[in-house]
Amino acid sequence: MDNTSRNTDLESLDFTTVAGENKLLRNSFSWMALAMLLTSISAILFAFMPGLTSLLLTATETGVKLSIFAYVVMFAPLLFVLGINFGLNKLSYPALIGLFVAYSIVNGISFSFIFLIYNIGSIINVFLSTTALFAVMAIAGYTTKTDLTKMGSLLMIGVVGIVIASLINMFMHSAGFDYLISILGVIIFTGLTAYDVQKIKNIGYEANGTQTAKLGIIGALTLYLDFINLFLFLLRLFGGKRD
Repeated sequence: MDNTSRNTDLESLDFTTVAGENKLLRNSFSWMALAMLLTSISAILFAFMPGLTSLLLTATETGVKLSIFAYVVMFAPLLFVLGINFGLNKLSYPALIGLFVAYSIVNGISFSFIFLIYNIGSIINVFLSTTALFAVMAIAGYTTKTDLTKMGSLLMIGVVGIVIASLINMFMHSAGFDYLISILGVIIFTGLTAYDVQKIKNIGYEANGTQTAKLGIIGALTLYLDFINLFLFLLRLFGGKRD
């Protein structure tokens, strides 16, 4: 369920000025919205339908443990992200869509576990807060005249730092360190939202329609990861856990 590994091919694209920039933004946000919908539906279904929940949790004599399928859906999203990135120029547009849709659904299945940890009211409140914050930063990234390239580079270094710190804390089990990581995560992905929106806005291409459509998938993946990570870090900070 860790999505901090967010490097996409969007980072390697060069700035240019083109008339089609708004079309790319629309495509990116449209695909992102679809991904969020699929993720939400699959998370709710696997959290509240006993038949589906049983696929993730296995009852044993000593209690309940994660099934093999649960481990698959927790680690599979990273493989999907890598597949989408490396397949940008090799896969067809329908194949990329298939990967992106499958990734959204599998990610949602892994997110069903948050309903076992946090109160549903708390999850809804954090989700709405994340949506508001994401919208504000997206607008800021679109409207600002300041070049956010240098800030984006620093924030990406911060993402690497968070990944390393999270791995270290897996062994330390420090609540204070986890709290600090969560605060930094919120700051970093808040900034990355503005940076990525500006990046997509300023991307130019001399590609045909199919290649342009593919860039929309990459843009959607990048924005989706920004939102998801922002949500998860806010949930770790403000989410009310179940008794």
